[in-house]
Amino acid sequence: MDIVLLERVEKLGSIGDVVTVKDGFARNFLLPQGKALRANKANIERFEREREVIEAHNAEKRSLAETEGKALDGKNFMLIRQAGESGHLYGSVSAKDIAEAIGDGITRSQIVLNSPIKAVGIHDVRITLHPEVFVTVGVNVARTADEGERQAAGENVIDASRNDDRAADKEMADDQAAAMFDPEAEIELENTGEDGEAPADAETEEASED
Repeated sequence: MDIVLLERVEKLGSIGDVVTVKDGFARNFLLPQGKALRANKANIERFEREREVIEAHNAEKRSLAETEGKALDGKNFMLIRQAGESGHLYGSVSAKDIAEAIGDGITRSQIVLNSPIKAVGIHDVRITLHPEVFVTVGVNVARTADEGERQAAGENVIDASRNDDRAADKEMADDQAAAMFDPEAEIELENTGEDGEAPADAETEEASED
């Protein structure tokens, strides 16, 4: 289908361009959203009569979007989600989730997201405020608010968590190795729990001896 554009459409053309698109794209998106008209003789003549008004209206909307964009561009928005030790989410973050986190009238259709976000971290997301105005925000997906703040400060919380786990495992292995070569250390390990405190029955025996 041949259409005449009433506003810039990315990868398609600018105001006044006559382009050929698939019928479904025109009927389901461009025409009902007022982005284009069928490129027949009557509509092209109508566009030429109203070109100045259409261009002025577009310039006004672009200016408003640029003002809004200055306040939004580069901002970060935190979303708390459940995730495993590897940082993989037990679900995903969608365009709708991001739009709701931003608020201020931003809709899911303005969020440029090729696929849902499925891992913790800070993700750059593009937002369309106008056909000619785009901004980028950071979406900080974290398991807790504390981890989100650490991510915002530049820390890789997943690697930090793994290092903590490895350090704890190494400490336990070192204690067990020491007990194998030190009889007194072995006795001490037997008389203490994992938290380093004496079991209840051991404390009772010590109390009775006193």
